[in-house]
Amino acid sequence: MRIDRVLANNPGPFTGPGTNTWLLDDGSGSVLVLDPGPVDSKHARAIFDVIGRRSVVAVLVTHTHVDHAPLANPIARDLGVPAVGHGPGPHFDPDVRLLDGATFDVGDLPLSVVHTPGHSDDHLCFRAQNVLFTGDHIMGGSSVMVDKLGPYLDSLRRLRGTDLERLYPGHGDEMDDPDAVIDWYLAHRAQRHREILESVEKGASTIDEIVETVYLDIDRSLHPLAARSVTAHLELLSEEGRIALHGGHITALPI
Repeated sequence: MRIDRVLANNPGPFTGPGTNTWLLDDGSGSVLVLDPGPVDSKHARAIFDVIGRRSVVAVLVTHTHVDHAPLANPIARDLGVPAVGHGPGPHFDPDVRLLDGATFDVGDLPLSVVHTPGHSDDHLCFRAQNVLFTGDHIMGGSSVMVDKLGPYLDSLRRLRGTDLERLYPGHGDEMDDPDAVIDWYLAHRAQRHREILESVEKGASTIDEIVETVYLDIDRSLHPLAARSVTAHLELLSEEGRIALHGGHITALPI
């Protein structure tokens, strides 16, 4: 098995150094292109250069966000191979749809599909032997934006203890010791959950007020992103019976 990275030219506060496009080779020249990223002719040429004379079997996406999926359909058409993913979105329309538990073969190498909702409903991770391509479920060097916290935490726990040896994320560098990484993610979310509840108990009654008190350590330009994660935590706190949501007003409930 051989894995190559081609970094897209889309660095930023939400994407870090840029989107990682991964090329997975079964070891005999059959290649899968994973998360080709935004439509960018320079990045497309870089992908084709790394592919070289090898045979591409498909173009695969972890999820349909704008920094991962838009180039998938054009590249797949150019290569004459299927575009593959969980389902259609505003930036992607798969020729082949994959569900949780499916297997997709890259030459002689089977790739297992793991549905990991949380960052987005359509998010998939892909396992080849003991390595996992994590998309935006787990990123190198940072936490991730979460839309639905309960499913996200369940998705993390599902991956833990499955003998993974290395993670290949959609942004940032590869990571060893996957269980330790997952433990950090779970601990980070548990801490944020406590901090957000404490903020409400101390009188914060809107998302903006919670962001101002809980996310003092991040640049204000990232506050809109933090607000999305706060919303996910509030929804779970409401499900747990810890807070009440009344339109845009939030109150703590007695235990």
